[in-house]
Amino acid sequence: MLQTNNDKVDTIVEWVKRDALRVKALKQVYDLGLPQCYIAAGFVRNLVWDALHKVEVATPLNDVDVIYFDPKERNQESYLVYESMLRARMPEINWQVRNQAKMHIRNQDLPYKSTLHAMQFWPEKETAVAISLTGAGHYECIAAFGFASLFSLCITHNPKRSRSTFKSRIYSKGWLVQWPRLRIVE
Repeated sequence: MLQTNNDKVDTIVEWVKRDALRVKALKQVYDLGLPQCYIAAGFVRNLVWDALHKVEVATPLNDVDVIYFDPKERNQESYLVYESMLRARMPEINWQVRNQAKMHIRNQDLPYKSTLHAMQFWPEKETAVAISLTGAGHYECIAAFGFASLFSLCITHNPKRSRSTFKSRIYSKGWLVQWPRLRIVE
């Protein structure tokens, strides 16, 4: 049976709803009220890979990446305030908050137009996935490159980033050991 993006999104949302830590984290981020705000990267990617590998105990999250898009934000250190607020509410999480409207500077790219556009520049296509709580029990999932390769257990190089960064991330993070059915697509 062919699974559509809507089916994949529904599946991710159902898996998230079964994970009390992820539900609580999404609620805390929602309460910040930041524009175009999501929890991204391993928060979603690891959940999918764990489920597809039938991992019984969720792989611990090294950090939780909160991304948002606010081109009008003037305080260059707002992210530190948001991280502090989140840490006060959920100290068990290593929060990493970044305004994607500013990340093009660090990455030496042209300005990004939105959170989703910024995700198109991440090193692996399967990492460019995110979820947000949009209201009571309602979630939104986005993926810069779709969901098919994530559910196909691929790690795909994004040609907008260096191949050496891509390979370094795969091996330094131990993905092939943690999820042995993954395959690298270059």
